[in-house]
Amino acid sequence: MIRKITQKDRDVFLSMSEMFYSSPAVLHPVPASFHEETFCTLMRSDEYALGYLLEREGECAGYALLAKTYSREAGGMVLWLEELFVLPQFRSHGLGKEFFAFLEKYAEENHFARIRLETEEENVRAISLYKSLGYGEMEYRQLYKQLRDPSTK
Repeated sequence: MIRKITQKDRDVFLSMSEMFYSSPAVLHPVPASFHEETFCTLMRSDEYALGYLLEREGECAGYALLAKTYSREAGGMVLWLEELFVLPQFRSHGLGKEFFAFLEKYAEENHFARIRLETEEENVRAISLYKSLGYGEMEYRQLYKQLRDPSTK
């Protein structure tokens, strides 16, 4: 089952978020305040971000974060899969594919032009899943400029 994160899910979301950011799936951890701020953003509105819990047989099995943006290049709104985390004991049970079916249906129903995601090159397992579902690689490098120090709030 896939359902929206609610206020009662705060502790489980924060715990899994911290697990994700201490895993090899990301380049570096983020400050603890970022986890809490993300949860608060999810509770405030669906305008920019959406959060979902993945459940299996009544147990929390993982979470996903989505972000919304506009892209002229894509021809409209883009749905970013910011994070998809499945607890180790629930991996290889089809939850990733189930979530992508949910994600693509949501994107189509809400008229998104593109779904976008990123992953570390070392995350071969995730890349294999994404490619098997029809996702291709972008042909350019993405750059960024940090506007606030992540260690301060």
